[in-house]
Amino acid sequence: MSTTQAEGVTRPGNRPIPDGERRPPSGDGTPPTARRRSGPQLSRAWRLNLAALIFLLPALLLFGYFSWWPILRSALLAFQQTNLVEPATWVGWSNFVRLFDDPVLPIAVRNTLWFTALSLLIGFPLPVLVALLMSEIRRFGGLLRVLVYLPVVVPPVVSVLLWKQFYDPDSGLANHVLGLIGLGPFLWLQDQHWAMPGLVITATWAGVGGAVLIYLAALAGVSTELYDAAEIDGASVPRRVWHIALPQIRGVLLLMLLLQIIGAFQVFTEPFVMTAGGPENATISVLMLIYRYAFLDGDYGRAGALSVLLAIVLGLVSALYLRLTRPWSRS
Repeated sequence: MSTTQAEGVTRPGNRPIPDGERRPPSGDGTPPTARRRSGPQLSRAWRLNLAALIFLLPALLLFGYFSWWPILRSALLAFQQTNLVEPATWVGWSNFVRLFDDPVLPIAVRNTLWFTALSLLIGFPLPVLVALLMSEIRRFGGLLRVLVYLPVVVPPVVSVLLWKQFYDPDSGLANHVLGLIGLGPFLWLQDQHWAMPGLVITATWAGVGGAVLIYLAALAGVSTELYDAAEIDGASVPRRVWHIALPQIRGVLLLMLLLQIIGAFQVFTEPFVMTAGGPENATISVLMLIYRYAFLDGDYGRAGALSVLLAIVLGLVSALYLRLTRPWSRS
């Protein structure tokens, strides 16, 4: 038997390792050097995480104070009776009982659902269509993006006041334009049937620009090779859009749809400024009812109760939506 075979283990170059230098493996099979390194490596990773947490702590404290603390305070108000000056009185579920006894609550809920349905019917497909058309335009793309995004730059209250003047039944531009084609005049904000569609059109005009830019950014990430291959195969533009563009931005579409649902449930500016909830509570929303409870009636407990219910409903709707759309977003 050779020297190398007798020793059993050799160094590189077939030089045998003396028996005194051999170390038995650890019980778990980990080399001793790896075990010696694991301790310092874990300690270094812990120090890095601790340093990151220390730098992040001021932002977390500010966010918690200005964001989470008002939420917790509102949840606490739902079970109290207070005017925010005198000490609060614990009333339990009394605020919720009085809330459900209010006959305006079902009207506000119905109006909010109707506004959400109309905003999804009008406001969701419109920015998708505009983004798809703009992605096909080769010239003046920057100018078109600026023009589309311009309504977002206008302050919300200013844009709502402009549209309120636009809907004026006597001197408004809406009835004048419709009169040129033989339609109208309509009492936009004074009619119970036309007031809500008017609010939806205003909200859609104000928010379509941001959605268009998001869809354009998503469409820019679609591979041009797919378009070229489809064009070589003779696919028309609608077929390329349906089978290539929309499937590639499906995740963005699903996320934007959820955000629009949440935003529509929280509509406030348009009905507050344009109609004040009228005519005859035809446009009062849930957030407007919370405003009335808190700042007109001074009933902060009932306002907090309705806020808690709205947050629970939005949380359940979001969870259900994410659960139902999970297979689509992963495929």
